[in-house]
Amino acid sequence: MIRVLFVCLGNICRSPLAEAIFDAKIKEANLPTTFKSDSAGTSDFHIGELPDERTILIGKKYGLPINHRGRQVNRTDFRDFDYILAMDDNNLRNLNNMKVRFGYPDKEVHLMRDFVPGSEGKSVPDPYYGGEEGFEEIYKILDKAIDKFLEKVIETHQLYV
Repeated sequence: MIRVLFVCLGNICRSPLAEAIFDAKIKEANLPTTFKSDSAGTSDFHIGELPDERTILIGKKYGLPINHRGRQVNRTDFRDFDYILAMDDNNLRNLNNMKVRFGYPDKEVHLMRDFVPGSEGKSVPDPYYGGEEGFEEIYKILDKAIDKFLEKVIETHQLYV
């Protein structure tokens, strides 16, 4: 089983939406038993909370159920997940610091948009302090980035869809 962890700051906006998009895409590709996904935050701001209501609304708009409670990245995530995908530079930096502190200095952590040609190094913007249009924007960004990520993983692991 290939395990994928999506990470943002509080685990109530970008990462649970990314997890829901990913789950829908692997189901569509008839690969749900090949993957396990989850999402987490680098902060402890929203542990146990439901996703932001705007995240839930954008999920509903695109037929994506979002069943998640906020949690913080922990030591076992670095052991258990094959792919850890950060939404932005700050969270990438936090994850790189955490992996050393937790004893996994060689664990590779990726920036979500690095799989999209021409978007390498770009962040998935944090929509938390904006309006609903920011959630629409991150949906579009994540939808494309997850397509490209999934293409890469399917190729790397020689999966057949």
